[in-house]
Amino acid sequence: MTKTIESTESNENAESVEHDTERAKRRVMALGIEYKGTAFCGWQVQPDQPSVQAELEAALERFLCVKTPTICAGRTDTGVHATHQVVSFETEADRPESNWVRGLNTFLSDNVSVRWARVAPADFHARFSATSRTYEYWILNDRVRSPLFWSTTGWVFRPLDVERMRAGAACLLGTHDFTSFRAAECQAATPVRTIKHLDIVRLGRFVGIRISANAFLQHMVRNIVGTLIYVGTGRESPEWVERVLAAKCRAAAAPTFSPCGLYLTGVGYEGEAFASIPQGASGPFGNVFPKH
Repeated sequence: MTKTIESTESNENAESVEHDTERAKRRVMALGIEYKGTAFCGWQVQPDQPSVQAELEAALERFLCVKTPTICAGRTDTGVHATHQVVSFETEADRPESNWVRGLNTFLSDNVSVRWARVAPADFHARFSATSRTYEYWILNDRVRSPLFWSTTGWVFRPLDVERMRAGAACLLGTHDFTSFRAAECQAATPVRTIKHLDIVRLGRFVGIRISANAFLQHMVRNIVGTLIYVGTGRESPEWVERVLAAKCRAAAAPTFSPCGLYLTGVGYEGEAFASIPQGASGPFGNVFPKH
């Protein structure tokens, strides 16, 4: 009986050592992804629909010859783009960072590209390690729609007053209950979020809105953009935005604006351990917003 117990303990110890050894072989990789969201149902895999995640994981399988699940920093919706989506995954592959970029891009369509690759700390998680996200929304403000920009910008034909929009947006800075800007189907545990920066610029016939926050609710950026457009066109006053925020009711705000002009452009990671992970990229029109 004693020998049987000793044999069982020995087998368990051997299995534990083998598991630890296998785990030690694995590393965490981080990738920076850029994509045009028009062709996709969003980031997340969906049955019988093209998604960014499905395309990236298919490329990883061809590159590594093994299925590799991925985690992203922000699950973008249908039609939403990214210049700086961060993705993490575990792998046993040991390859130069430049090989990851060139190799994966060989297997990706023209709608997706890997911009950079980094070996990340063992505890890095693209979503849960992130402390901030930044989105840009770009509007074509022209009396005539453009066939060149129909899928990459929103469109407003009435003139937008950027100063009025800035005045209306001021009350959104800081920590608030953003229920009025939250999709009805949003599953977040709390509607409280902290907006760190909100900038609005005009670039010729384009208006850009950049918002940085610790996290975002579903459709939060597009609902804020729709509300600020009401102010910019003169339909509502700048003071109306504060009343919308205080109402804590989705019906109080403007309708959700188009996904076409929305871009994920930054993901922040704090601490020296994550210093090697790039924090953001320029938006579709370059670095045109104020530096913070």
